[in-house]
Amino acid sequence: MDFELVCTLDDVWEGDMAEFELDGQSILLVWPRDGEIHAFQGICPHQDIPLVEGKFDGKTLMCRAHQWTFDGTTGEGVNPKDCRLAEYPVKIDGDNVYVALNGIEPFFAHT
Repeated sequence: MDFELVCTLDDVWEGDMAEFELDGQSILLVWPRDGEIHAFQGICPHQDIPLVEGKFDGKTLMCRAHQWTFDGTTGEGVNPKDCRLAEYPVKIDGDNVYVALNGIEPFFAHT
């Protein structure tokens, strides 16, 4: 697995999200409260809206456009349930946050 440096822990806070670009892909780092950092595709699978423009309540991520919601720990669709976000492996080394794309492509759902 080829992990690449995305940011440091100072760039994303627990209970928050932040967007980064890695190899031309939008990556959304999500740090659920009392959880671990997860890396998901940075665009909503519905209509290519940047997820960072939405809301994250420390548990659930919501797209601003049509209120599609996703579990911030799994990327699974909450509403609608038949979609999900692509998730990328994350590694923390000291204060550095690394993500591996490993050929994982973002998901696109029904419209």
